[in-house]
Amino acid sequence: MSLPHLTSRRTSTSTSMRRAASLSALAVVLGAAVSTVAAQPAGRGGPGDEEGSSWGLGLAVINSQSPYRGVDRETKALPMIRFENEYVKVGGPGLEIKLPGLDLRDAGRVKFGLVGKMEFAGYEASDSPFLAGMAERKSGFWGGAKAEWDNEVAEVSLQWIADASGHSKGQRFSLGLEKNWHFGNRLMLVPHLTAHWLDRKYVDYYYGVRAAEATAGRAAYAGKSGVDVELGLRTMYLFDRHHSLMLDVSATRLASSIKDSPLVDRSSSNRVMLGYLYSF
Repeated sequence: MSLPHLTSRRTSTSTSMRRAASLSALAVVLGAAVSTVAAQPAGRGGPGDEEGSSWGLGLAVINSQSPYRGVDRETKALPMIRFENEYVKVGGPGLEIKLPGLDLRDAGRVKFGLVGKMEFAGYEASDSPFLAGMAERKSGFWGGAKAEWDNEVAEVSLQWIADASGHSKGQRFSLGLEKNWHFGNRLMLVPHLTAHWLDRKYVDYYYGVRAAEATAGRAAYAGKSGVDVELGLRTMYLFDRHHSLMLDVSATRLASSIKDSPLVDRSSSNRVMLGYLYSF
């Protein structure tokens, strides 16, 4: 699949790094698109209707920042693909297999699922002058489980995933909270807050510096577990049952164990996405 590159602020960034950043952003965008469209009012043909299936195609423009030193912001134009029915949900390089839920009556409903996705993280030594001499940190396939509690107040989500590829041997546990605000039948605002706990192996693999990689300007560093906190606002405008526009703005406060890494030169990262989706 060819993903057009709109701008490049740094010619030294390698093709592999740009491709990984693009696909990682794509996974985030599609996840936001699926969850937002699924929450649209009933009767509008969205994937929240479990009696059938729905799918859509679109285009997103994403501007994002990597936490690694020497890697500037990038803007990408990416395709969006979505499919969902009562058994599976597909978005980008991710898949969810839906399991039987639990009806809590007045307290809402709990949904369960098994998830798998490609985790596009890491780098090569050629991606930045600050990474010269570092061994490659590879992406991998991650799998796990999730639960979502829908109630009148908000949606609460729990997710655990682990590195099935065995590169980092890490784990991540996420606790999320979001609320859908409908303004008529066309406009929806979704503020969301998520805390991601990253275990020691994950942080050490992607942000640690081994003794053999240490230099005079890059001290050895052993990563520790930590918590990233992401805050954002997702907006969706429905022109009709087929056409919709989405805007997603989010910022992530990096865990202290990541900020302390000599490979990182910032305390937070952020992302802006503008997308159009046609739902069939």
